[in-house]
Amino acid sequence: MMRIAYLGPEATVSHEAAAWFFSGCDCELIPYRWISDVCDATASGRTDLSVIPIENTIDGSVNPHLDYWLEQDDLPIQAEWTYPSVQNLIGLPGGEGEDALSRIRRVVSIPVAIAQCQKFLKRHLPDVEFIHVSSTAEGVRLVSEKRDPAYAAIGTETAAGKYGLHLLARNITDHGNNLTRFIAVGKKKPKGLPPTDRIKTTMLVTLPEDYPGALHQLLSAFAWRRINLSKLESRPTKIKLGSYYFYIDVEASLESMLLRFAIQEIEAIGCHVRLLGSYPSYPYHDSRQTPETKNTADG
Repeated sequence: MMRIAYLGPEATVSHEAAAWFFSGCDCELIPYRWISDVCDATASGRTDLSVIPIENTIDGSVNPHLDYWLEQDDLPIQAEWTYPSVQNLIGLPGGEGEDALSRIRRVVSIPVAIAQCQKFLKRHLPDVEFIHVSSTAEGVRLVSEKRDPAYAAIGTETAAGKYGLHLLARNITDHGNNLTRFIAVGKKKPKGLPPTDRIKTTMLVTLPEDYPGALHQLLSAFAWRRINLSKLESRPTKIKLGSYYFYIDVEASLESMLLRFAIQEIEAIGCHVRLLGSYPSYPYHDSRQTPETKNTADG
């Protein structure tokens, strides 16, 4: 049985995404409070894989998660998938609509979830105080403990049910197609995943300091071979100011000779290439129900 770490506690979006994706695998899902603990659990061998949310439709890259994972020496990507992030405003039972919202003075959640709901919050709760916690489910738990109608949380319907709270407003995210990209990282490959022809390779590339036009040369190595880059993002190396490396997602398998030759070409001009994994990629399909929609359908 595989042991899989995720950002807990139970009923976070990470928990739902991990349970959905690994539903066909023989595994145990183990919650950790912070994303650093999630990564460290797999790096130390206490778990086999870590589930990390690294990108969102609305916010783009989740940089703190991405940076902490990249600091680890050997946690390659074994799979990626996307999963809908459905956020709701959650509070004590009693009161509906604007009446319930008028009592709220503090909203508890993670910064990413708050940012995803800016339009709703500015329109209905412009003067509330935001309290940051380690996960959306932790925020819901704290509101359940407060038993104070002045407190509300942003989180999943699953979390509201778990802690006996009420949905004051459903699906308050700024955009309806709010998807989060998750990766499973670790040395072991997960078993029981469905076959797919969609394979991606991710790498970090550091440019040589004394090579004018190195970025153009880097991109040209992929372009003339017609290799598509689905993501290109600069991240600070944290070594000195103005020093960056490039995080690159390539829509090709590392087994492709074209990709291998492209890597050889950019290494020849002095680029340092760190491979982060070649792995199957699974886009989300509406035909596969989320835990929340499945619960609704089942009554």
